Amino acid sequence: MHIVITRPKEESLNLIDRLIKIGHSVTHLPVIKIEKLETQKINLENYEAVIFTSSNAIKYMNVEKFDYKIKCFCVGSTTERTAKQLGFIKTFSSEGTVDSLIELIIRTLDNKLGKLLYLSSEFISKDLDVDLISEGYLVDRISNYTSFPVEHIDKKTLEFIKNNPPDVFFIYSVKSAKNLFNLINKYSLLNIVTHSHLMCISGKVLLVLKKIKWKKLFVFSPGEEEFTLNKIK
Repeated sequence: MHIVITRPKEESLNLIDRLIKIGHSVTHLPVIKIEKLETQKINLENYEAVIFTSSNAIKYMNVEKFDYKIKCFCVGSTTERTAKQLGFIKTFSSEGTVDSLIELIIRTLDNKLGKLLYLSSEFISKDLDVDLISEGYLVDRISNYTSFPVEHIDKKTLEFIKNNPPDVFFIYSVKSAKNLFNLINKYSLLNIVTHSHLMCISGKVLLVLKKIKWKKLFVFSPGEEEFTLNKIK
């Protein structure tokens, strides 16, 4: 199958490699770009645990004093892998959604032990910190990166997509879905994507692109992309 991955490059490399190894053709079409935000130095020893919902938050962490023993909660295996590479040893991973990560934290961590640090994008689809605070936790949220829409598709990639209509598009956020919608219209790709299956990380993301005619629509969990492809017949 010809599969389009829309995540930024560093978050996509492992998945692209896995898909190619099992025989798929993959086009990398990032629809958002990531930039670092400046923050004050962080002393992890002031916190009971740190929470990441993206590898980008780990990459741009501005730490004054690193504590490799701190509990580290991650939203899926890819983010957890990045945390381990940086040096965290007490990592906990959810099934790949923010809701499952919140449930994992509540099950695992006593809300009276100490303050939690949530490092995130400037723009988030769900207020994880607000949900945890409502459960009695003390949470500091620091945004250490932001995202911008990609406004152009390079000529080589555009021609390849037009000549080889994709079988599948994987979409990972509402913001990505909105920008993909804009790119599809800008480059007159509506007739191309009618041959494609749409895979979205949540029903909320799917709603953004539902107004376009796709072959079939699916919701998937991060880390299970290969298994979701088995639903296509």
